[in-house]
Amino acid sequence: MQTVRRFIGLWMALCLWGVMASGQVADTPESGDPVMVPTVKLAKALVDGDSVLFLEMNNVYVYPVVELKSEKQRQAYNRLVNNVKKVLPMAKEVNVIIRETYETLQTIPDKKSRDAHMKKVEDEIYQRYKPQMKKLTYSQGKLLIKLVNRECNSSSYDIVKAFMGPIRAGFWQAFAWTFGASLKKKYKPDSTDRLTERVVLMVEAGQL
Repeated sequence: MQTVRRFIGLWMALCLWGVMASGQVADTPESGDPVMVPTVKLAKALVDGDSVLFLEMNNVYVYPVVELKSEKQRQAYNRLVNNVKKVLPMAKEVNVIIRETYETLQTIPDKKSRDAHMKKVEDEIYQRYKPQMKKLTYSQGKLLIKLVNRECNSSSYDIVKAFMGPIRAGFWQAFAWTFGASLKKKYKPDSTDRLTERVVLMVEAGQL
């Protein structure tokens, strides 16, 4: 369990580092390819003894046009879209890495081997994600914390508390609060984060 705690702590440190290190960086929209590209799956189904081909496609979301009453609102919306495209893959990878690493650790019989595997995972994470985290803007770092909540179905604070205990969780929360962030921030797709959820779903579907 200690190795899992180190792993979770590493991810939270990286997320917080992204918020802290980028506090003075301006929010500038960036262009890029969609995070998710729609896929088309060709398959067969047996209907009345005959094979029938059919196409299975991603969900397509239809929303009313976003009402942008000023240039400032338009720029804010464009920033949100670009920020989601940038940090959503990171949030999804947090979920996958935590789950896969935990499952792998359950198959390793002795503590020494688990620690060695965990050290390797940590080194790979630092090498891969440190440059990305340092480039995050302040709002992107805060959005990442929210999207981690969305993907993992748990706030960053609850994750740290579960694996590292309430004292360490309180320390990280206080550290985040110093820079205007909060690990307790919940993702609320039906209220304050309604527009963000709309953007996330459309980005996942390749519509943005």
